[in-house]
Amino acid sequence: MALSFCGNDKGINPYSVVKGTLNNGCFVDALNLVPHVFLLFITFPILFIGWGSQSSKVQIHHNTWLHFPGHNMRWILTFSLLFVHVCEFAEGIVSDKMMLKTTHLHLFLPAFMGFIAATTSVVYYHNIETSNFPKLLLVLFIYWVLAFITKSIKLWKFAAHEVGPQYLRFCITALLVLLYGLLMAVEINVIRVRKYVFFANPQKVKPPEDLQDLGVRFLQPFVNLLSKATYWWMNPLIIGAHKRPIELKKIGKLPIAMRALTNYLKLKDAYEDQRTAEDPNKAPSIWRSMYRAFGRPILLSSTFRYLADLLGFAGPLCICGIVKYLKKDKLSEQYKAKALEAMMISVANNTKMDVYFIPSTELLQNPSVLAVLLFLALILQRTFLQASYYVTIETGINLRGALLAMIYNKILRLSTSNMSMGEMTIGQINNLVAIETNQLMWFFFLCPNLWAMPVQIIMGVILLYYLLGWSALVGASVIVLLAPVQYLIATKLADTQKSTLEHSTDRLKKTSEILKGIKLLKLYAWENIFCDSVEETRGKELTSLRTFAFYTSMSIFMNAAIPIAAVLATFVMSHFLNEKGPTPHEAFAALALFHILVTPLFLLSTVVRFAVKALVSVEKLNEFLQSDEIGDDSWRNGDMSVSMEAGKKPSGGTKAMNRKQPIRYQMDNYELPTRRQMRPTETEDVAVKVSNGSFTWGSNLSTLSDINICIPTGQLTMIVGQVGCGKSSLLLAMLGEMQTIDGRVYWSNKNRYSVAYATQKSWLLNATVEENITFGSPFNKQRYKTVIDACSLQPDIDLLPFGDQTEIGERGINLSGGQRQRICVARALYQNTNIVFLDDPFSALDIHLSDHLMQEGILKFLQDDKRTVVLVTHKLQYLIHADWIIAMKDGSVLREGTLKDIQTHDIELYEHWKTLMNRQDHGLEKDIQQDSQTTLERKTLRRAFYSRETKNQMDDEDEEEEEEEEDDDNMSTTTNRRSKVPWRVCWCYLSSGGFFMVFLMVSSKLLKHSVIVAIDYWLAIWTSSKTNATSVSGTNESNITGNFTNSTRPADPHSEIDSYYLPVFVTLCAAGITLCLITSLTVEFLGVSAATNLHHNLLNKIIHAPIRFFDITPLGLIINRFSADTNIIDQHIPPTLESLTRSTLLLLSAIGVISSITPAFLIALIPLAVAFYFIQKYFRVASKDLQDLDDSTQLPLLCHFSETAEGLTTIRAFRHEARFKQRMLELTDTNNTAYLFLSAANRWLEVRTDYLGAVIVLTAAGASIWSLEYSHDHGALVGLGLTYALTVTNYLNWVVRNLADLEVQMAAVKKVNSFLGTESENYEGSMDASQVPENWPQTGEIKIQDLCVRYDPMLKPVLKHVNMYIEPGQKVGICGRTGSGKSSLSLAFFNMVDIFEGKIVIDGIDICKLPLQTLRSRLSIILQDPVLFSGSIRFNLDPERTCSDDRLWEALEIAQLKNMVKTLPGGLDAVVTEAGENFSVGQRQLFCLARAFVRKSSILIMDEATASIDMATENILQKVVMTAFADRTVVTIAHRVHTILEADLVIVMKRGNILEYDKPETLLEQEDGMFASFVRADM
Repeated sequence: MALSFCGNDKGINPYSVVKGTLNNGCFVDALNLVPHVFLLFITFPILFIGWGSQSSKVQIHHNTWLHFPGHNMRWILTFSLLFVHVCEFAEGIVSDKMMLKTTHLHLFLPAFMGFIAATTSVVYYHNIETSNFPKLLLVLFIYWVLAFITKSIKLWKFAAHEVGPQYLRFCITALLVLLYGLLMAVEINVIRVRKYVFFANPQKVKPPEDLQDLGVRFLQPFVNLLSKATYWWMNPLIIGAHKRPIELKKIGKLPIAMRALTNYLKLKDAYEDQRTAEDPNKAPSIWRSMYRAFGRPILLSSTFRYLADLLGFAGPLCICGIVKYLKKDKLSEQYKAKALEAMMISVANNTKMDVYFIPSTELLQNPSVLAVLLFLALILQRTFLQASYYVTIETGINLRGALLAMIYNKILRLSTSNMSMGEMTIGQINNLVAIETNQLMWFFFLCPNLWAMPVQIIMGVILLYYLLGWSALVGASVIVLLAPVQYLIATKLADTQKSTLEHSTDRLKKTSEILKGIKLLKLYAWENIFCDSVEETRGKELTSLRTFAFYTSMSIFMNAAIPIAAVLATFVMSHFLNEKGPTPHEAFAALALFHILVTPLFLLSTVVRFAVKALVSVEKLNEFLQSDEIGDDSWRNGDMSVSMEAGKKPSGGTKAMNRKQPIRYQMDNYELPTRRQMRPTETEDVAVKVSNGSFTWGSNLSTLSDINICIPTGQLTMIVGQVGCGKSSLLLAMLGEMQTIDGRVYWSNKNRYSVAYATQKSWLLNATVEENITFGSPFNKQRYKTVIDACSLQPDIDLLPFGDQTEIGERGINLSGGQRQRICVARALYQNTNIVFLDDPFSALDIHLSDHLMQEGILKFLQDDKRTVVLVTHKLQYLIHADWIIAMKDGSVLREGTLKDIQTHDIELYEHWKTLMNRQDHGLEKDIQQDSQTTLERKTLRRAFYSRETKNQMDDEDEEEEEEEEDDDNMSTTTNRRSKVPWRVCWCYLSSGGFFMVFLMVSSKLLKHSVIVAIDYWLAIWTSSKTNATSVSGTNESNITGNFTNSTRPADPHSEIDSYYLPVFVTLCAAGITLCLITSLTVEFLGVSAATNLHHNLLNKIIHAPIRFFDITPLGLIINRFSADTNIIDQHIPPTLESLTRSTLLLLSAIGVISSITPAFLIALIPLAVAFYFIQKYFRVASKDLQDLDDSTQLPLLCHFSETAEGLTTIRAFRHEARFKQRMLELTDTNNTAYLFLSAANRWLEVRTDYLGAVIVLTAAGASIWSLEYSHDHGALVGLGLTYALTVTNYLNWVVRNLADLEVQMAAVKKVNSFLGTESENYEGSMDASQVPENWPQTGEIKIQDLCVRYDPMLKPVLKHVNMYIEPGQKVGICGRTGSGKSSLSLAFFNMVDIFEGKIVIDGIDICKLPLQTLRSRLSIILQDPVLFSGSIRFNLDPERTCSDDRLWEALEIAQLKNMVKTLPGGLDAVVTEAGENFSVGQRQLFCLARAFVRKSSILIMDEATASIDMATENILQKVVMTAFADRTVVTIAHRVHTILEADLVIVMKRGNILEYDKPETLLEQEDGMFASFVRADM
């Protein structure tokens, strides 16, 4: 068979041009080759030169990417062109086959070349576009013109030869002419806009400004259409994640259009435009604003969604066609002969211009064509679907950014009274930020479903009716009727989740209380009582969780069982309606349709639920945006208010105002207020003046009334008065934070820029110490150092691990009250402002620090600088320094003037002050105590850090060991470790769920999936057997479409067949539905039992861990295990696990079915499997990193919001609103970038798995068509295979997503597991509890022999060879410097530390042999930090409930608390809030004493127990202890030596050794002794 361009048929000369050159079809086709060849000749050199000069390594930098006009149009047209060329090629080959003689190359070669040329054109265009060199586009223009002309000639000749639209080739040619014409138009448009040729001055175009800013890495808006659709630009990021983790730097900045500021301005304009002049107070609608600002992208997304849904129906229809026409091929032999005859006739009829033409109708009857169409439809459908998802997600993220900015601006303008009166709590604001905005974002993600799904459902039902008639409607109605049930379940789920949340919050509160007081619980042997109370709450929580699990499993069950039920209903109905049963092609098309219908119905319930939640969220937002704002600061004289205009509501003509104010758009260029110049002469004497002022905190009760004061410039003014007389309120009123009822506040012009203000309740940012002090001002080393010295912060800073670069509030580094307050004061001093307001800066400081601060900070630093200082204080001894004094009483001013004035005019007041001052001074003389407070704070800080560092080292070692076990550490293994699924942890999780449950789950899952396959297989055999029966009973000539005419013969084969197949079918379906129920229940309850066991073990392990564990493990870390990690184990792992196993098994069963029907498919499966493996491997790693980035960037954002809400007054006083807004926008953008990348990565994965799925469908279809030609299967099974192939796409996707999720969630199990390995304390002891005498220790005699103690085998000993003997009933005092081992000794009595040598013998028993519970329950101790638990007073004194009321009252009386407790409501049952916040520190300490008295033991140990009590109470206590404990042994550890001067024996310790050991009198006589020097220092 010779190859020749024009064919070589006998009797025809293909090259004759007798009838005219253009009438030779072959010549016209040859003419069509010219443009293609021309293009290839010209472009290839250009492309090669271009690529050669740019060596392959240099990528064109993305800042030259810009799109020529008509960019998207061109891509779409080129893709259509490619598709049409493929059709043309296929048509040519089929026509050529029909001619049965020789090969005619001219029928398909031009099409092939056209395909290559079109591909080249788009590659060429892309390269020109990225290098911004439009002159070269001229080549394409010439090509389009030539191609258009040659194709038009061909079309014209067809028309001349009466070849019309009934022939396929005519249609194809017409389409090509149209496409070439359009492409020509696009090209002309580029010339028109860019003027790059034929025009004198070509237009210069810059790439988008985002790309010139190299920080932008999110390229979705800038890449070409193909890359946009397939997320090709993500490849380097996702594949690179394998080598090194993705960091914030890698994901760069957001493009300008997606930044929070841009979107905020859009939303704000839409919001403000609704305010009309007629009704300025009407609340604008948030819904309308959102629609105006973000409606267009949602419409675009919905369009994509509709297109995708319509294309989705191509699947079932193509299956229908393929099975139908494959059947046609397989009909009986006699039919084949007839068909051949018919074909010969049609060939004769359709030959024109010596060539055969295919009739258009034949195209859609060819199974291979249908298979390719199906493939293309799937590809397009998935591309549109992902595009729709992407657009909604991007819009949702933009909306969230805008809402956050809107909420933040509102927070900065909230009136303070709202916050303090509790109308707007910080919790509510946090909820708005964390929950409501996210709800709205999710609603936006899902909202196109709201209108797309009903359309999809209606279309599906119509198609079903068209395929199966009435019986289909029965099946559809089953699906539709069960949708409300789904909705009901969904609402129930939401409710259960709420109650679970309440219980878990409760449990967390209890747990964290236990952890904070763990030392006390262990010393008193109470840990089990408290552990039980947590377990009880956990029990309630688990009950809710079980309900939750039940509803979840119901919802999963419905989802799996509905399609089975629908299919069952449909086919049983079709049997009873006594129609002839459906044919295979109808049956499987219907099956595929049912699969399509279930998804929207399942999702619809979720979407409706989100819509309801969104309505609620908008309601809350509206309420918040309407709440009161702080008054207008008209007293900010001058026009400096402009820079703050960003958050203001302009009244009236918004638009005009915005245009005139570029300021709003320049939040970046925020400058700090200009620093003042030093003025040689102060012109004004009065800095602030209030006249006739009366102010309120809302609700119109005046808080301050009749205020007339002046604050002199450059002087120190003090405000004094009793607690609650309105001193702080006066400061806030001057700052404009209170509502003014009457009067005015005047600020002199130069002063009211910003006020440095230190509040009474210290407020710190979550930033480094240095940032907290400089607070946005430029750093000046000299000034900074002076300020730190004035506030004596240096010693505290030296203790922090990174000095002043330590983050405050990170990893549980919490400073004490005094330290925090000093940092706040330092901030106020450091700011370069004219006026400084200090609100009681001394309240948490001890006397030395306050004196130092007063001298160095206020008198020296501030006064030398001639700054105006207003100081609120209780310390009257400082009044002598004041230039001006304002005395307040009950919300009004009592006196104002200098101290001299008051001394002369108001003698009574002066005397009153004097007595108070004397009292304070007396306090001072003895009071070195306060000093100890600071040293104590520093000590705790140091302890915290010292232990934390050792812990960190240990942690690192642990991790390293783990890694080494797995593998030697080198580059490749780091990548491996990052892409491994933690199977070990999974196994640990499953085994904690119980082996029976695991077995049940696995077996029921496998059974269920086998049954589901069996149902479909049975259906295939049943339907095809009917068809065979009909064609066998051949009397009725069967029509090709398979509509059988009703048989007139009495013996109908159908009824026999049905009676055999139907019962089996019903049984299988019933079994399937039952198994669905069982599997969904087992998985969920496996999850619940795993959660139960893991939490139980975790709690027990941690509560019984040695005390050292709590010293070295940060509290936050432990609490995290109980909060976040437990929550993941409780609620997130079970559904993920369920989804993963389900999709994996469905995937495997689909592949199994396809392979068993067409084994050839397995060959194609190998490359697909490899591709799938790599896609999931890369994606999982990248997804994990992006997930972490999203989580880690979310926290600072939430913190920033709550910080702002807490520190409102400070921020506003300092006038730093703009800086905080800027910070908020940065944090929002960072978080949004991470989230956008995460969702883009999900799209990347889905597009790839979807395309893989489409390829699977294509190969399955191809393999079945091909194998049918060689074997004798029935077509029904092909239908089965294709129906399964269609579902594969979804499952591929889910398998990877779930794997990635599970990997992230399993980390929680791993963390919990790492704690389950901690050693418990040895609770047993070598003696049995029954061997210990009931009343041991009776006398209280203590012998310590050669005692050596350490905290951990890794650490040095803290007590070295200590020996002492304490007689029964002796009072012993132990003193020594910090770190000398005093407290360690007290812990040794309770066996809390590692006693590795020597022993302590109490009343003849070695304490190391005793069971811990016994030992600790028989001794009493009072710790230096008072610990109270929430509950009642009774519970705090006696949680075991063993004592009578009289005994409790007696203890309270000893502790001087009886009278106070009597006045409380409920007496002994009065409430104690968390950590005893409702009592003062001193009272708490007294309760702890009472607690020790309740337990009447013969040995009492007091560990610095009187540190936080004032002198008077302490003296009473000393006496009480001496009397109440006259006959018992008391060991007092003291840091104020005078408390142990009365003791019988004093022990002085140094560095773990005993230095002096004797009676106090004897020790005092040794002048150079340690004890003597202590006493001297203390006097």
